[in-house]
Amino acid sequence: MKFVTQKALSRRTMLRGLGAAVGLPLLDSMIPALRAAPAPVRRAAFLYTPNGIIMKDWTPATDGADFEFSPTLKPIEPFRDRILVLSGLEHHNGEALGDGPGDHARAGASWLTGVHPKKTEGADIHNAVTVDQILAKAIGRETSLPSLELGLENVGIAGGCDSGYSCAYSNTISWGSPTTPIPYETNPRAVFERLFGDGETTDPAARAVQSREDRSLLDFVLADANRISRSLGAADRSKMSDYLDAVREIERRIHQAEMKNAAAPALPALDRPDGIPPTFEEHIQLMFDLITVAFQADVTRVVTLMYSREGGNRTYPQIGVSEAHHGLSHHQNDPAKMALLQLIDHHHVEMFSYFLGKLTATKDGAGTLLDHSTVVYGSSLSDSNRHLHYNLPAVIAGGANFRGGRHLRYEKGTPMTNLYVSLLDGFGVRPEKIGDSTGELGYLTDVG
Repeated sequence: MKFVTQKALSRRTMLRGLGAAVGLPLLDSMIPALRAAPAPVRRAAFLYTPNGIIMKDWTPATDGADFEFSPTLKPIEPFRDRILVLSGLEHHNGEALGDGPGDHARAGASWLTGVHPKKTEGADIHNAVTVDQILAKAIGRETSLPSLELGLENVGIAGGCDSGYSCAYSNTISWGSPTTPIPYETNPRAVFERLFGDGETTDPAARAVQSREDRSLLDFVLADANRISRSLGAADRSKMSDYLDAVREIERRIHQAEMKNAAAPALPALDRPDGIPPTFEEHIQLMFDLITVAFQADVTRVVTLMYSREGGNRTYPQIGVSEAHHGLSHHQNDPAKMALLQLIDHHHVEMFSYFLGKLTATKDGAGTLLDHSTVVYGSSLSDSNRHLHYNLPAVIAGGANFRGGRHLRYEKGTPMTNLYVSLLDGFGVRPEKIGDSTGELGYLTDVG
């Protein structure tokens, strides 16, 4: 903005000020004396693993509370009391229904919608609003980011990707409207900057220095603007008054951030990443670290993360799998290929376990982040060799909206969307219908 003196007030000064008020977790010192602690904040994460699963190594042999964790699910056994394994759910609308091939595209598009996407490679794509975005619209107004969409594989692909289906259906699992897919972010550095501004770290001491610099810049802006105001006409003085009110609002927010930091610097030190790490393991663990801190700081309460896009051909040399994932998923019942695919399935669950460990280790009010979160992990294909959209792999983890420690098996034909209706209900969100839902899913909170 320029004034009559031709001096400029840097817009960057304003942006730095706006980014200074970083949210912090709920601290005991923030709760006034003699006032009851507020109800814990609730969060949700949806984690998608593509290209189906070797189901014989995924599904527990027995049902109920005494089930044994299967070979693939063994890494999450330490969280048994916070785990529900669900069998028998399906996405009927992921099937061909007369549209022929394209199961990978339909799988990604239907996982959080339960609808059959329009088969097209053009601009006339059509799906539905996803569950994460329904939830974000309801609870995301209280955070600076209503939702966060993350992925681990480059999706700079346009046009057709799967037998006449647009790449848009494979490149994301989040849709803001039936015609608006939401692209995910793969670069941890960009995620950090989106969450915490352009600082170099979440370390409290470093952020305190940044806050003092912001305050010093604002003091300069206020002094300069006040001096300029004396030489302005009445109309410009009115505009300047509005401008100064805005600057003082930024000053107030900086002061609030300083007070919170003085009370208790609660965020762990996390440096701004350099970019995308060289290995899958480093990449996903860094993303999970960022999600954990974002939940802890209450920057967002809704996250989706894709391990890779449907039809993705990542290799996993760290676990001895040099063959491409999607290629292995069409194993033709070859035992050697199935064994390699099971290694990938198991490794993906290991990364899921890493995330659950981070949430468990992070205190949140009277409990932990895992206590106050609902995490959905799964795929929209079961047997990828046959492109099956029924008896889907699904796990819920956390301490909100359900009772863990069980393997629940549902009747054939039970829509996966019934699970989403139940989970949203636990957040106080009650859409009339989600995709092909027929009601809430039974037994989540009681003995089944």
